[in-house]
Amino acid sequence: MSTSKVIPWTLTNSRGISIVGDTHIPTAHKPIASIIVLHGFKGYKDYGFIPILAHDLCKQGMIVHRFNFATSGMTNEIDRFARPDLFELDTWNRQVEDVMCVIDAIGKDELDGSHLPLFLVGHSRGGATALLCAGRHADQLKLAGVVTINAVDRCCSMSQDAQDDMQRRGFGLTQSARTRQELRIGSSWLSEQLDDPDEHDVLKVAQRIQCPVCVIHSEDDQSVEIQSGIAIANSTGSTLFRVRKGDHVLNTANPSELDAPRSAQLVETHGEIARFITRRCSLMSS
Repeated sequence: MSTSKVIPWTLTNSRGISIVGDTHIPTAHKPIASIIVLHGFKGYKDYGFIPILAHDLCKQGMIVHRFNFATSGMTNEIDRFARPDLFELDTWNRQVEDVMCVIDAIGKDELDGSHLPLFLVGHSRGGATALLCAGRHADQLKLAGVVTINAVDRCCSMSQDAQDDMQRRGFGLTQSARTRQELRIGSSWLSEQLDDPDEHDVLKVAQRIQCPVCVIHSEDDQSVEIQSGIAIANSTGSTLFRVRKGDHVLNTANPSELDAPRSAQLVETHGEIARFITRRCSLMSS
């Protein structure tokens, strides 16, 4: 007998663009928390370990929302970036707006989990988005906690020459190793950072966060080195949890199957997140 159910949904953000997502709801017992999972650059809600992590956390009594950022370029058609035109529009501000849109929908009971402790869990660039959202809106949000997994510690790591070239052409190029599509990154992604550098300083904004932060980083991450995790932990006053022999995607293949064996690294990560959330919920209810 299933202990959870998955409900697909669509929201419309403040710019009139659709956000597609799925919510995992425990059915065996009363949920203790609501979690929003944020994917990384060129990622999506169905990528690799994300649906598995959502499923496993749900089994432990947590409502889990996973979604595609409106300008991720991804839809429910997971074989390719169906909307590269939207991918070109993606910026950090737009991603933070999308997270706030999902939070608002939960608060209005459009999505499940209102009146439960709320957590943000972000992977890679999604981890930085979680920190930016929690820091920028620290006074407005009453988050119970933030979790980062192999998160970047800065919004831009491009060289000055690359930045100049992007501004001159109006876009930059990146290729998806998964689909082989060549995708444009619009220069607005960079312009908003140059126009408002303080609000795009991940480590500085993270210092405003008013809830505990759980920082998880793989020791063998070749995409985002562990120094980023160390910097985030230092800026938030957190202890870094190191995933032994872990890579950027927690040693999990894409696509993945729910009934496939979990990697040791995913099991470690799931365990640390579950402990963090359970402990926070227990403290908040006491």
